[in-house]
Amino acid sequence: MKVLNIVGARPNFMKIAPIHRAFMKYRDISSKIVHTGQHYDTRMSGIFFSQLEMPEPDYFLGIGAGSHAQQTAGIMLEFEKVIYKEKPDLVLVAGDVNSTLACALVAVKEHIPVAHVEAGLRSGDRRMPEEINRIMTDSVSDHLFVTENAALVNLKKENVDESKIHFSGNVMIDSLLYYFPEIRKLNIPESIGVAPNAYVLMTMHRPANVDGTEGLKQILEIVKELALHKNVVFPVHPRTMQHMEIAGLKKEFENIAGLKMLQPQGYLEFLNLTLHAALVLTDSGGIQEETTFLQIPCMTLRETTERPVTVESGTNYLLSRPDRKDVVKLAEAIFAGNAKKGIIPALWDGKAAERIVSVLREKYINSYVCGN
Repeated sequence: MKVLNIVGARPNFMKIAPIHRAFMKYRDISSKIVHTGQHYDTRMSGIFFSQLEMPEPDYFLGIGAGSHAQQTAGIMLEFEKVIYKEKPDLVLVAGDVNSTLACALVAVKEHIPVAHVEAGLRSGDRRMPEEINRIMTDSVSDHLFVTENAALVNLKKENVDESKIHFSGNVMIDSLLYYFPEIRKLNIPESIGVAPNAYVLMTMHRPANVDGTEGLKQILEIVKELALHKNVVFPVHPRTMQHMEIAGLKKEFENIAGLKMLQPQGYLEFLNLTLHAALVLTDSGGIQEETTFLQIPCMTLRETTERPVTVESGTNYLLSRPDRKDVVKLAEAIFAGNAKKGIIPALWDGKAAERIVSVLREKYINSYVCGN
């Protein structure tokens, strides 16, 4: 059985690493990695390969930056060449980035089965490119591996054949647990001059929050208010920094007393910062899951979330169009010890990759051997 595992952007690496590791336990599986280059610099890509102990990709497509259409089309053109050369038995994609959809489309048009890891998630907001990627990838995939019950409900509503759907758990948590001893050894807060459990960790990169001047001004005011209570640690995504500069707000952010703006952090470093934060403020998807698992309060500045279990059962608060006073009021309650107590969702146990590989082996190896 030959599998091509697709990575392209930062969120993919943590999902593919444990699956590739699980595949490699079997001599009858050839597991290869295709890196599309959607995220291509060291901070956003290279450090993840080294920290997650992933081998050099078998193929690097080198797509780089561009519009959604440019990226998707470029990946499709280059990945098609890999498909023709490798003739895989399966293409495995994860998440909801442009690389996910592009490679799924190429594979299905060449009649190659597609497995989608983290399937069925829906925000209900089709203005988000990621939502379109999720819906379309699920619609063409042969195997849908889901992380939470809401995804099962979504796929049922969309009349997906139940035989395609597998409740596997969350591979993001596989990576977190596998590297947790290394994460705990670090002391990133001390290295940047903040005390553990005495700072707010923040990430912002969604277009609604950072692409326009108004959104950035609102983030600026929120940071100013929070920094009056605790230090704010802000690893800045490259596109967020770019839009700060375009809007002429970079200096205003830099001049906030108590705000520490950092370069994007590696996987281990960021999770160490998460582990010791009093609160996480984000618009990321995966961080909502990691904070729920680590039992760290999280406030998500978005209209919707495709990961409702983190709000319903976890430690996440969804703040739609919040006034800065709402954010600060909730933050003060959390700082005072009144954060909600979350529980860890079902099958977030570090064994999701093993369950995924077991399903695929049964389908493509065991059933073939038995049938012949």
